[in-house]
Amino acid sequence: MRVPRTPRRETLQRGIIVLPSAFTLGNLFFGMYAIVAVGRGDLVWAGWFIIFAGVLDMLDGTVARFTRTGSRFGAELDSLVDAISFGFAPSYVMYQLFFTDAQWSWIVSFVFVTAAVVRLARFNIEQGHEGKRYFHGLPTPAAGMTLATYYPFSQTPFYDEFLSDLPWAQIAGVGMVLLSVLMVSHVPYGTLPKIGLRSAKGLANTAFILACLFAALLVPRYFFFSAFLLYISWGLLKSVFSGLLDRIPGGDPLLDEEDDELDDRAEVRSFDYAELGPRAPISDREPDIPTAREDQA
Repeated sequence: MRVPRTPRRETLQRGIIVLPSAFTLGNLFFGMYAIVAVGRGDLVWAGWFIIFAGVLDMLDGTVARFTRTGSRFGAELDSLVDAISFGFAPSYVMYQLFFTDAQWSWIVSFVFVTAAVVRLARFNIEQGHEGKRYFHGLPTPAAGMTLATYYPFSQTPFYDEFLSDLPWAQIAGVGMVLLSVLMVSHVPYGTLPKIGLRSAKGLANTAFILACLFAALLVPRYFFFSAFLLYISWGLLKSVFSGLLDRIPGGDPLLDEEDDELDDRAEVRSFDYAELGPRAPISDREPDIPTAREDQA
């Protein structure tokens, strides 16, 4: 006999299901706050708000997997929010920094946003396959947070002393186009290392994550921009040297296969549905009449 659920249990279950979406909406809040901060001229806090959005974006997936409450709705909501927090908001930061004077330079920001939404749409249709082992193309949050943390990095003494004389307007334009290409490319980028205490690899990953957390808290203006550049460069160089750029997966995930093509590849089998029905008594059965195929045999 099935025990009916108590109202308290149902309320708790509904709360757990809503929890990942709450983190996703928090991601949206900070993405919108970053846009507002750009409008107010506070580009430093705009960058940090996008970082806060990235933290919540990481937590919503972790919570969904831990509580086993992942859903198609949550995946679609996450992609829509990421398009704002890591597509439009960072491109708006760069537009205010470098592209407000020229008439058509805003096209660079448009290219970045376009690549971000295409990357997110592709991730939705292929997650659960390559996505478990690596990201297929540069993740949109990584690309967006790279742009967002440039301005806080530019306010450091190191930047003023060694990097301030570089043509950053041209570098920013080329860099945004490069990030756009990497987002829609086939370059695999590794996921976050899994932490653990039961193996040497798990301990090493845990130590690495803790070191990154300490650096992020102690020197955030130096850490984030440098870490994202290193992540982007490492994935690209690793692909070039290992030859993974030549091993493009079969089938373009951006194209939907036609049903006719699937039907042509299907194996056609003849099946006698009479075999599934009740068998007649032996006295009522008709004598077996050999068919032409059996006669030829």
